[in-house]
Amino acid sequence: MAASHAPAAATARRHRVQADTTSEKDSTISTDTFFASLARFRDKVLPARTQNWLTTPRGMWTVFAAVHLIFLGLAALLSLRGEAFSDTFIYRIWASVDFNGDRVLGPSPWVYPILALVPMAVAYIFGGGPFLFIWVLMISSLNFLAVGKLTSWGRNRKAIPAALWWIAFTTLLAWLGFARVDGLTAPVVLIALSLGVASPFLTSFILSVVTWTKVWPAAVVLALFTVVKQRVQVVLAGALVTAFVVVLAVSMGALPKLLNFLLEQGDRGMQLEATFTTPWLWMSVLGIGGSHMYMNRDINSMQVDGPGSSVMSVLMQPLLVIAALVVAALIFWALHTGKRNGGADRTALLLFGSLALVTAFVVFNKVGSPQFMVWLAPAVAVGLSYQWKAWRVPATMLIGVAVLTFLVYPLFYDALSHDNAIMAAVLTLRNLLLVVLFVWSVRQLFLMGRNPSLIPRHDAVASSVDAGTAPVGPSANAASAVAEPSPTKEP
Repeated sequence: MAASHAPAAATARRHRVQADTTSEKDSTISTDTFFASLARFRDKVLPARTQNWLTTPRGMWTVFAAVHLIFLGLAALLSLRGEAFSDTFIYRIWASVDFNGDRVLGPSPWVYPILALVPMAVAYIFGGGPFLFIWVLMISSLNFLAVGKLTSWGRNRKAIPAALWWIAFTTLLAWLGFARVDGLTAPVVLIALSLGVASPFLTSFILSVVTWTKVWPAAVVLALFTVVKQRVQVVLAGALVTAFVVVLAVSMGALPKLLNFLLEQGDRGMQLEATFTTPWLWMSVLGIGGSHMYMNRDINSMQVDGPGSSVMSVLMQPLLVIAALVVAALIFWALHTGKRNGGADRTALLLFGSLALVTAFVVFNKVGSPQFMVWLAPAVAVGLSYQWKAWRVPATMLIGVAVLTFLVYPLFYDALSHDNAIMAAVLTLRNLLLVVLFVWSVRQLFLMGRNPSLIPRHDAVASSVDAGTAPVGPSANAASAVAEPSPTKEP
């Protein structure tokens, strides 16, 4: 009698599972119509033959060379005149006085972690004249390595559109990606994410090096630590890099200054471009409550002061830490809950988790420097190379972020800093996009835990690429546009 009920019970369980799966279906309005419209617009602008050519290795490297030769040419012209550009003026001064903070006016070189001083010293090896050209040459070389790694040096044709997106994003940000330390770290993080969970020690080692160059890659280290099985390897790699850094600091007689890059941020006010500064930005524009913008010359930063801004400035650092820990906990939850709901994709978790954590580092930061936007691109570029459709939404948002950031800096920053309402609206829209990007990435992590089948798998694609079986043929509609609709699950 009991046996006769077993098939019925099993059938009932299957129906319940199917019902649960149906109820778990992603209810977000489909973006296919929007991206189909973008694809049609792209097809009108770019002939199919051009699109096909762009997705060839020759097309990709031609675009890469054209963009970087332009920046190298501009850097060469400025260097021949004995000039630099943007923050490289400050870097050059620091290098000229052997990074002695007592001999400079304005920000100290120790606002950066110690390894950031190494490329500055290299760029100054022939003196101040060619400093900018050598600096841009170093970043161009790292971008070359990043694009090469991302596409397996052109062999992985599926990843070429992702490389073109990376080049386009870099181009739109202009000098923000070439005249700041951030431009050195972003391509290195891209390389590390391309290695991913398959090589946790090497990935952690590379990320630790760039964390001691600019702090933000620590967010990616945290995501890596949360996702991989071999967490000891992640910690060991970080410890080895840190030990080397300590020895370097001792040899330079700079051990007491080793952590100054953390301590010097504590007294900062709310920077003009920071996301949480937006209310005070508008109070300054509208002349409310005595709010006003001012230049903090000690750190070369435009800030906003007004009712409650000093309290918010104090709260921002603990708020950032809390946000990072909450996202890390969500990654951990998605990893283990995803196992029970059909299997966890560690590659996708690393990429979505990195994007969520890095975006948290931007959104919950009282420092909102425009070059921070460079941080957001590596995870998206690598994600696009695995699963185009799963990443086209953040890729599109970041193109918008890049355009709006370029309008803010360098084009109309002077107007913004003089309470221009139009530029305040542009900056507000940019900051709103950053908040939406953070919410989107957090939601992806939630979906990966609750119902992994809603997110196309990344690890299967990674395995096929490693085995040399990834699709290699270009299509007329798979060129450089973010608009390309693709199947829900790609091979």
